[in-house]
Amino acid sequence: MNFDWLKRTMPRGLYGRAALILFLPVVVVTIVVTIMFLQRHFEDVTRQMTSGMAHEVALVAARIEAAPDVQAARDSAGEVVVPLGLELQLPAEPGVEWRAFYDLSGRIVIAELHERVPAVRAVDLSHRREVRVTLQGRWGHYQLVFPRLRVSASNPHQLLVLMVGTSLLMTAIATIFLRNQLRPIRRLARAAEEYGKGRIISYRPAGASEIRSAGTAFLEMRARIERQNEQRKQMLSGVSHDLRTPLTRLRLGLSMLSPDYPPEPEEIAALESDVAAMGTMVDAFLDHARDAAQDAPPEPVPALDFVRGIVADAQRGGQRVVLHSVAGDGAGRATFRRDSLRRAVENLIGNAVRYGERAEVEAALGPSYFRISVEDDGPGIPPERREEALKPFTRLDPARNQNRGQGVGLGLSIAADIARAHGGQLRLGQGERLGGLRAEIVIPR
Repeated sequence: MNFDWLKRTMPRGLYGRAALILFLPVVVVTIVVTIMFLQRHFEDVTRQMTSGMAHEVALVAARIEAAPDVQAARDSAGEVVVPLGLELQLPAEPGVEWRAFYDLSGRIVIAELHERVPAVRAVDLSHRREVRVTLQGRWGHYQLVFPRLRVSASNPHQLLVLMVGTSLLMTAIATIFLRNQLRPIRRLARAAEEYGKGRIISYRPAGASEIRSAGTAFLEMRARIERQNEQRKQMLSGVSHDLRTPLTRLRLGLSMLSPDYPPEPEEIAALESDVAAMGTMVDAFLDHARDAAQDAPPEPVPALDFVRGIVADAQRGGQRVVLHSVAGDGAGRATFRRDSLRRAVENLIGNAVRYGERAEVEAALGPSYFRISVEDDGPGIPPERREEALKPFTRLDPARNQNRGQGVGLGLSIAADIARAHGGQLRLGQGERLGGLRAEIVIPR
């Protein structure tokens, strides 16, 4: 079946669709309850009341039929009509049967009186507050008049008015509540739309827990994108700055070469050293960009065995590093990207042995976290410069002895990015045992 017409008629906005979902059941329930009430009230109740009234009309008709003459019939019927609250007209003109089209209970009244009292010829409901029943007897036509309340319940509209009023009140309350719930979604949509246009506006997560989660995820995504943009600018600036020095030396060295004499071995070695330094910088930049672009799915990994393997590989590579301690379930698993987290830890170990004599690694697997710590005995980083040390291409020469290695200032930045990509963080502090820098990666398990 083709439901394109339904899609075209449905509201486009979230508010309209939410209102439809909320109000349509209320309207349907109200209609169903109203129909059931009308059926019960205007049919069953009216039928029961009219049935009782028909017995009284039949009693009067029987007395009139049993009387020997008109006067006796009038006297005999008068004995019961007054106690029964009826009004008798004997004789009377032939009546007409009439009811209003909207008089639903009148249909039941007329049908019941005709069915239960054969002498009934017409039921006139033209008067709002009374019923005029015309009967045919042996003495001609006569008419019984009684209040309409005897065959129909009073004020049947009260329940309907109450239902409609309650529905309108609840609809108004639901509308206010719905607007309050949709306002955070609109604010989130506006913040996302503005950010797509390159503008950052203030946004604070609010509303239901699901909307708050979406808002928090948006803020984290926006912060991550801004951080990546800032790092890209810093990397481009760092690469251009760091390459400028070896390029200048290469240009100067090439200009000093004589076409008449072969270059000295020292000159060739200096030029090769500059080329190697440039290659190292470019490789580091490409590795960092490649790792940032990789998005391999995380997988459950035996956490403590993972750290043991990294330390063992580092020791085989000649690095002075030991596994100081492990804590937690030895067979426990944590979910992370194995390759990227390995590179982060290897960067921390490489920095530790580059700027210190030795390094120690600790690992702890808790109920909800996985922590890897690397501590060295180097000079450390002053607290006021630790945040700066996490930026790409940052080398803190006064704090860390750069003469020990050919770092380009990306090790801590890469480790911090990998930790953030896992929903964790990289923390820098002062080592308690060795006295140098303590770098700690903590990610959720």
